[in-house]
Amino acid sequence: MSDPSIPKELFEENERTAPTQEGRRFVRIGPFRTESGGYLPDVTIAYETWGRLEGEGENAVLICHALSGDSHAVGWWSALVGPGKAIDTERYFVVCMNALGGCQGSTGPSSPAEDGRPWGSRFPILTLGDVVEAHKRALEKIGIRRLLAVAGGSMGGMQALEWTVRFPGLVDRAFVAASCAAHTPMQIAFNEVARQAIQRDPKWRGGDYPPDDQPSDGLAVARMLGHLTYLSPESFERKFSRRLQSKDRFEFTLGVEFEVESYLKHQGEKFTRRFDANSLLILTRAIDYFQLRDLSASTSRYLFVSFTSDWIYPSWQSQALAEMAWAAGLEAQHRVIDLPYGHDSFLLDGERQGLLVDRFLRENRR
Repeated sequence: MSDPSIPKELFEENERTAPTQEGRRFVRIGPFRTESGGYLPDVTIAYETWGRLEGEGENAVLICHALSGDSHAVGWWSALVGPGKAIDTERYFVVCMNALGGCQGSTGPSSPAEDGRPWGSRFPILTLGDVVEAHKRALEKIGIRRLLAVAGGSMGGMQALEWTVRFPGLVDRAFVAASCAAHTPMQIAFNEVARQAIQRDPKWRGGDYPPDDQPSDGLAVARMLGHLTYLSPESFERKFSRRLQSKDRFEFTLGVEFEVESYLKHQGEKFTRRFDANSLLILTRAIDYFQLRDLSASTSRYLFVSFTSDWIYPSWQSQALAEMAWAAGLEAQHRVIDLPYGHDSFLLDGERQGLLVDRFLRENRR
Protein backbone atom coordinates (compact mmCIF):
# COMPACT_ATOMS: atom_id res chain seq x y z
CA MET A 1 0.00 0.00 0.00
CA SER A 2 1.42 3.39 -0.97
CA ASP A 3 1.88 6.22 1.51
CA PRO A 4 -0.03 9.29 0.22
CA SER A 5 2.33 11.61 2.11
CA ILE A 6 5.27 10.49 -0.03
CA PRO A 7 5.47 11.98 -3.56
CA LYS A 8 5.05 9.33 -6.21
CA GLU A 9 8.06 10.72 -8.08
CA LEU A 10 10.35 9.87 -5.17
CA PHE A 11 10.17 6.18 -6.02
CA GLU A 12 9.09 6.21 -9.66
CA GLU A 13 11.47 7.28 -12.37
CA ASN A 14 8.92 8.55 -14.87
CA GLU A 15 8.74 11.18 -17.57
CA ARG A 16 10.58 13.71 -15.41
CA THR A 17 13.81 11.81 -16.03
CA ALA A 18 12.99 10.06 -19.30
CA PRO A 19 15.07 11.14 -22.30
CA THR A 20 13.22 13.02 -24.98
CA GLN A 21 14.01 14.26 -28.47
CA GLU A 22 11.19 16.82 -28.40
CA GLY A 23 12.67 20.29 -28.59
CA ARG A 24 16.23 19.04 -28.39
CA ARG A 25 18.75 20.88 -30.52
CA PHE A 26 22.43 20.46 -31.16
CA VAL A 27 25.36 22.86 -31.52
CA ARG A 28 28.87 21.97 -32.65
CA ILE A 29 31.63 23.79 -30.79
CA GLY A 30 34.59 22.35 -32.72
CA PRO A 31 37.75 20.78 -31.30
CA PHE A 32 38.16 20.61 -27.54
CA ARG A 33 41.21 20.09 -25.33
CA THR A 34 40.40 18.73 -21.86
CA GLU A 35 42.13 19.72 -18.64
CA SER A 36 43.50 16.16 -18.39
CA GLY A 37 45.31 16.64 -21.72
CA GLY A 38 42.80 14.74 -23.83
CA TYR A 39 41.61 15.90 -27.23
CA LEU A 40 38.22 15.71 -28.92
CA PRO A 41 38.35 16.82 -32.56
CA ASP A 42 34.69 17.79 -32.85
CA VAL A 43 32.31 18.28 -29.93
CA THR A 44 28.52 18.48 -30.08
CA ILE A 45 26.38 19.76 -27.21
CA ALA A 46 22.69 18.91 -26.96
CA TYR A 47 20.44 21.58 -25.46
CA GLU A 48 16.86 22.76 -25.05
CA THR A 49 15.45 26.25 -24.52
CA TRP A 50 12.18 27.74 -23.32
CA GLY A 51 10.99 31.35 -23.44
CA ARG A 52 12.22 34.38 -25.35
CA LEU A 53 15.75 35.76 -25.12
CA GLU A 54 16.23 39.41 -24.23
CA GLY A 55 19.38 41.07 -25.51
CA GLU A 56 22.50 38.98 -25.05
CA GLY A 57 21.08 37.10 -22.10
CA GLU A 58 19.81 39.63 -19.56
CA ASN A 59 16.91 37.26 -18.76
CA ALA A 60 18.77 33.98 -19.43
CA VAL A 61 18.80 31.25 -16.78
CA LEU A 62 21.08 28.28 -17.36
CA ILE A 63 20.03 25.01 -15.70
CA CYS A 64 22.82 22.52 -14.96
CA HIS A 65 21.66 18.94 -14.56
CA ALA A 66 22.72 16.39 -11.96
CA LEU A 67 24.57 13.14 -12.68
CA SER A 68 21.91 11.19 -14.58
CA GLY A 69 19.94 14.13 -15.99
CA ASP A 70 19.67 15.53 -19.48
CA SER A 71 18.68 18.73 -21.29
CA HIS A 72 14.95 18.35 -20.57
CA ALA A 73 14.81 20.49 -17.43
CA VAL A 74 11.05 21.01 -17.59
CA GLY A 75 10.78 17.26 -17.14
CA TRP A 76 13.29 16.27 -14.46
CA TRP A 77 12.99 19.58 -12.54
CA SER A 78 9.29 20.15 -13.16
CA ALA A 79 8.84 21.24 -9.53
CA LEU A 80 10.74 24.45 -10.30
CA VAL A 81 10.96 24.94 -14.07
CA GLY A 82 7.99 25.77 -16.29
CA PRO A 83 5.28 28.36 -16.99
CA GLY A 84 4.38 30.23 -13.82
CA LYS A 85 6.87 28.31 -11.69
CA ALA A 86 9.87 29.66 -9.79
CA ILE A 87 12.08 29.47 -12.88
CA ASP A 88 9.32 30.80 -15.08
CA THR A 89 9.72 29.87 -18.74
CA GLU A 90 7.38 32.75 -19.65
CA ARG A 91 9.49 35.31 -17.78
CA TYR A 92 13.02 33.96 -18.36
CA PHE A 93 14.87 32.46 -21.27
CA VAL A 94 15.72 29.06 -19.81
CA VAL A 95 18.52 26.91 -21.24
CA CYS A 96 19.57 23.41 -20.23
CA MET A 97 22.42 21.48 -21.81
CA ASN A 98 23.37 17.82 -21.62
CA ALA A 99 26.80 17.51 -20.01
CA LEU A 100 29.89 16.85 -22.07
CA GLY A 101 30.63 13.18 -21.42
CA GLY A 102 26.93 12.37 -21.11
CA CYS A 103 24.79 10.13 -23.26
CA GLN A 104 21.75 12.20 -24.19
CA GLY A 105 23.00 13.97 -27.30
CA SER A 106 26.24 15.62 -26.17
CA THR A 107 29.58 14.12 -27.13
CA GLY A 108 30.42 11.30 -24.74
CA PRO A 109 32.05 7.85 -24.61
CA SER A 110 29.20 6.29 -26.62
CA SER A 111 29.51 8.89 -29.41
CA PRO A 112 31.27 7.90 -32.63
CA ALA A 113 34.91 8.91 -32.95
CA GLU A 114 36.49 9.82 -36.30
CA ASP A 115 36.82 6.14 -37.20
CA GLY A 116 33.09 5.61 -36.75
CA ARG A 117 33.46 3.45 -33.63
CA PRO A 118 32.32 4.62 -30.19
CA TRP A 119 34.97 6.50 -28.22
CA GLY A 120 34.72 3.95 -25.43
CA SER A 121 37.99 3.64 -23.50
CA ARG A 122 39.58 6.30 -25.71
CA PHE A 123 37.31 9.03 -24.33
CA PRO A 124 39.37 11.41 -22.19
CA ILE A 125 38.90 11.88 -18.45
CA LEU A 126 36.93 15.06 -17.78
CA THR A 127 36.61 17.68 -15.08
CA LEU A 128 33.52 19.75 -14.34
CA GLY A 129 35.62 22.65 -15.60
CA ASP A 130 35.61 20.92 -19.00
CA VAL A 131 31.84 20.57 -18.86
CA VAL A 132 31.37 24.25 -18.04
CA GLU A 133 33.89 25.36 -20.68
CA ALA A 134 32.08 23.33 -23.35
CA HIS A 135 28.73 24.79 -22.32
CA LYS A 136 30.17 28.32 -22.37
CA ARG A 137 31.25 27.84 -25.98
CA ALA A 138 27.85 26.39 -26.83
CA LEU A 139 26.06 29.38 -25.27
CA GLU A 140 28.16 31.76 -27.35
CA LYS A 141 27.27 29.81 -30.48
CA ILE A 142 23.56 30.32 -29.80
CA GLY A 143 23.98 34.02 -29.01
CA ILE A 144 24.08 34.14 -25.19
CA ARG A 145 26.94 36.12 -23.69
CA ARG A 146 25.67 36.80 -20.20
CA LEU A 147 23.43 35.05 -17.69
CA LEU A 148 20.94 36.38 -15.21
CA ALA A 149 21.43 33.17 -13.28
CA VAL A 150 22.84 29.68 -13.31
CA ALA A 151 21.04 27.02 -11.27
CA GLY A 152 21.54 23.39 -10.37
CA GLY A 153 21.48 20.75 -7.68
CA SER A 154 24.08 18.16 -6.72
CA MET A 155 26.46 17.87 -9.71
CA GLY A 156 24.51 20.74 -11.26
CA GLY A 157 25.26 22.88 -8.23
CA MET A 158 28.98 22.19 -8.63
CA GLN A 159 28.75 23.35 -12.24
CA ALA A 160 26.92 26.50 -11.14
CA LEU A 161 29.74 27.27 -8.70
CA GLU A 162 32.33 26.64 -11.41
CA TRP A 163 30.55 29.08 -13.72
CA THR A 164 30.82 31.88 -11.17
CA VAL A 165 34.58 31.52 -10.61
CA ARG A 166 35.61 30.54 -14.14
CA PHE A 167 33.74 33.40 -15.80
CA PRO A 168 33.45 36.20 -13.22
CA GLY A 169 31.11 38.97 -14.30
CA LEU A 170 29.19 36.77 -16.71
CA VAL A 171 26.80 35.27 -14.14
CA ASP A 172 24.80 37.69 -11.99
CA ARG A 173 23.54 35.10 -9.48
CA ALA A 174 23.70 31.39 -8.74
CA PHE A 175 21.19 29.05 -7.13
CA VAL A 176 22.98 26.00 -5.71
CA ALA A 177 20.92 23.18 -4.15
CA ALA A 178 22.12 20.17 -2.16
CA SER A 179 25.72 20.49 -3.29
CA CYS A 180 29.23 21.08 -1.96
CA ALA A 181 32.65 22.61 -2.56
CA ALA A 182 34.35 19.19 -2.70
CA HIS A 183 33.42 15.59 -2.04
CA THR A 184 34.26 14.03 1.29
CA PRO A 185 36.05 10.66 1.37
CA MET A 186 32.69 8.97 1.96
CA GLN A 187 31.10 10.64 -1.06
CA ILE A 188 34.05 9.57 -3.19
CA ALA A 189 33.77 6.06 -1.77
CA PHE A 190 30.14 5.67 -2.86
CA ASN A 191 31.10 6.74 -6.39
CA GLU A 192 34.03 4.32 -6.42
CA VAL A 193 31.80 1.39 -5.43
CA ALA A 194 29.49 2.31 -8.32
CA ARG A 195 32.45 2.46 -10.70
CA GLN A 196 33.76 -0.87 -9.49
CA ALA A 197 30.35 -2.48 -10.05
CA ILE A 198 30.63 -1.48 -13.72
CA GLN A 199 34.31 -2.24 -14.22
CA ARG A 200 34.03 -5.70 -12.66
CA ASP A 201 31.21 -6.67 -15.00
CA PRO A 202 32.85 -8.90 -17.67
CA LYS A 203 30.83 -7.10 -20.32
CA TRP A 204 32.60 -3.82 -19.61
CA ARG A 205 35.53 -5.08 -21.69
CA GLY A 206 37.83 -2.29 -20.54
CA GLY A 207 35.33 0.28 -21.76
CA ASP A 208 35.07 -0.98 -25.35
CA TYR A 209 31.75 -2.80 -25.33
CA PRO A 210 29.29 -2.94 -28.25
CA PRO A 211 26.48 -0.35 -28.08
CA ASP A 212 23.89 -3.13 -27.90
CA ASP A 213 25.67 -5.13 -25.20
CA GLN A 214 26.85 -2.80 -22.46
CA PRO A 215 27.68 -4.01 -18.91
CA SER A 216 24.06 -3.77 -17.81
CA ASP A 217 24.44 -5.86 -14.66
CA GLY A 218 27.19 -3.64 -13.28
CA LEU A 219 25.39 -0.46 -14.31
CA ALA A 220 22.20 -1.66 -12.64
CA VAL A 221 24.03 -2.33 -9.36
CA ALA A 222 25.65 1.13 -9.59
CA ARG A 223 22.21 2.68 -9.95
CA MET A 224 20.82 0.65 -7.05
CA LEU A 225 23.62 2.00 -4.87
CA GLY A 226 22.83 5.51 -6.09
CA HIS A 227 19.20 5.19 -5.06
CA LEU A 228 20.28 4.31 -1.54
CA THR A 229 22.12 7.65 -1.32
CA TYR A 230 19.43 9.74 -3.01
CA LEU A 231 16.70 8.83 -0.53
CA SER A 232 16.42 8.92 3.26
CA PRO A 233 16.01 6.14 5.83
CA GLU A 234 12.63 7.63 6.76
CA SER A 235 11.36 7.52 3.18
CA PHE A 236 12.42 3.88 2.81
CA GLU A 237 10.77 2.95 6.10
CA ARG A 238 7.51 4.69 5.25
CA LYS A 239 7.37 3.31 1.74
CA PHE A 240 8.51 -0.29 2.28
CA SER A 241 9.01 -1.15 5.94
CA ARG A 242 9.76 -4.91 5.98
CA ARG A 243 6.88 -5.89 3.71
CA LEU A 244 7.35 -8.97 1.57
CA GLN A 245 7.03 -8.89 -2.21
CA SER A 246 3.75 -10.55 -3.32
CA LYS A 247 3.83 -13.16 -0.54
CA ASP A 248 2.93 -13.55 3.11
CA ARG A 249 5.87 -15.67 4.27
CA PHE A 250 9.56 -16.20 3.53
CA GLU A 251 10.46 -18.61 0.76
CA PHE A 252 13.99 -19.08 2.12
CA THR A 253 15.73 -18.39 -1.20
CA LEU A 254 18.24 -15.86 -2.50
CA GLY A 255 15.58 -14.45 -4.81
CA VAL A 256 13.43 -11.39 -4.14
CA GLU A 257 11.80 -11.63 -0.72
CA PHE A 258 11.19 -7.98 0.29
CA GLU A 259 9.42 -5.13 -1.54
CA VAL A 260 12.48 -2.93 -1.24
CA GLU A 261 14.57 -5.55 -3.06
CA SER A 262 12.10 -5.62 -5.92
CA TYR A 263 12.11 -1.83 -6.10
CA LEU A 264 15.89 -1.55 -6.29
CA LYS A 265 16.13 -4.28 -8.91
CA HIS A 266 13.47 -2.59 -11.03
CA GLN A 267 15.14 0.83 -10.82
CA GLY A 268 18.53 -0.60 -11.69
CA GLU A 269 17.27 -2.50 -14.73
CA LYS A 270 15.26 0.47 -16.00
CA PHE A 271 18.26 2.78 -15.74
CA THR A 272 20.31 0.60 -18.09
CA ARG A 273 17.85 1.34 -20.89
CA ARG A 274 18.56 5.07 -20.87
CA PHE A 275 22.12 5.55 -19.62
CA ASP A 276 25.60 4.58 -20.73
CA ALA A 277 27.96 2.84 -18.32
CA ASN A 278 31.05 4.73 -19.48
CA SER A 279 29.25 8.05 -19.04
CA LEU A 280 28.58 7.14 -15.42
CA LEU A 281 32.28 6.38 -14.96
CA ILE A 282 33.41 9.63 -16.58
CA LEU A 283 30.93 11.91 -14.79
CA THR A 284 31.33 10.42 -11.32
CA ARG A 285 35.09 10.83 -11.67
CA ALA A 286 34.60 14.46 -12.74
CA ILE A 287 32.46 15.09 -9.64
CA ASP A 288 35.09 13.55 -7.39
CA TYR A 289 37.82 15.74 -8.89
CA PHE A 290 35.84 18.94 -8.25
CA GLN A 291 37.31 21.13 -5.51
CA LEU A 292 36.34 24.76 -4.95
CA ARG A 293 38.92 26.34 -2.65
CA ASP A 294 37.40 29.83 -2.43
CA LEU A 295 35.05 32.24 -4.19
CA SER A 296 37.44 35.19 -4.34
CA ALA A 297 37.29 35.27 -8.14
CA SER A 298 33.49 35.51 -8.19
CA THR A 299 31.32 38.62 -8.51
CA SER A 300 28.04 36.69 -8.28
CA ARG A 301 25.46 36.50 -5.52
CA TYR A 302 24.31 33.13 -4.18
CA LEU A 303 21.33 31.24 -2.85
CA PHE A 304 22.33 27.96 -1.20
CA VAL A 305 19.59 25.47 -0.27
CA SER A 306 19.96 22.22 1.65
CA PHE A 307 17.63 19.67 3.22
CA THR A 308 17.51 18.21 6.72
CA SER A 309 17.16 14.59 5.54
CA ASP A 310 19.89 14.77 2.88
CA TRP A 311 22.60 12.64 4.46
CA ILE A 312 24.79 12.29 1.37
CA TYR A 313 25.05 16.09 0.81
CA PRO A 314 24.40 17.30 4.37
CA SER A 315 23.55 20.90 5.23
CA TRP A 316 26.97 21.64 6.68
CA GLN A 317 28.40 21.48 3.16
CA SER A 318 26.01 24.18 1.93
CA GLN A 319 26.73 26.24 5.04
CA ALA A 320 30.44 26.00 4.24
CA LEU A 321 29.71 27.36 0.76
CA ALA A 322 27.79 30.29 2.20
CA GLU A 323 30.66 31.06 4.57
CA MET A 324 33.06 30.86 1.63
CA ALA A 325 30.97 33.47 -0.18
CA TRP A 326 30.80 35.75 2.87
CA ALA A 327 34.57 35.47 3.29
CA ALA A 328 34.92 36.76 -0.28
CA GLY A 329 32.63 39.72 0.49
CA LEU A 330 29.80 38.36 -1.65
CA GLU A 331 26.05 38.40 -1.07
CA ALA A 332 24.89 34.92 -0.08
CA GLN A 333 22.16 33.18 1.88
CA HIS A 334 21.76 29.60 3.03
CA ARG A 335 18.32 28.15 3.71
CA VAL A 336 17.75 24.73 5.25
CA ILE A 337 14.44 23.07 4.34
CA ASP A 338 12.93 20.41 6.59
CA LEU A 339 11.68 17.60 4.33
CA PRO A 340 11.96 13.80 4.73
CA TYR A 341 12.83 12.83 1.15
CA GLY A 342 16.63 12.81 1.29
CA HIS A 343 18.88 14.14 -1.46
CA ASP A 344 16.04 13.93 -4.00
CA SER A 345 14.27 16.72 -2.08
CA PHE A 346 15.90 19.27 -4.37
CA LEU A 347 14.13 17.65 -7.35
CA LEU A 348 10.76 17.29 -5.62
CA ASP A 349 10.27 20.46 -3.60
CA GLY A 350 8.61 23.17 -5.63
CA GLU A 351 6.85 24.92 -2.75
CA ARG A 352 9.38 25.99 -0.12
CA GLN A 353 12.36 25.90 -2.46
CA GLY A 354 10.24 27.55 -5.14
CA LEU A 355 9.42 30.57 -2.97
CA LEU A 356 13.10 31.10 -2.23
CA VAL A 357 14.16 30.77 -5.86
CA ASP A 358 11.37 33.00 -7.17
CA ARG A 359 12.34 35.78 -4.75
CA PHE A 360 16.03 35.31 -5.47
CA LEU A 361 15.59 35.65 -9.24
CA ARG A 362 13.22 38.60 -9.05
CA GLU A 363 14.94 40.84 -6.51
CA ASN A 364 17.28 43.56 -7.67
CA ARG A 365 20.95 43.37 -6.86
CA ARG A 366 21.67 45.23 -3.64
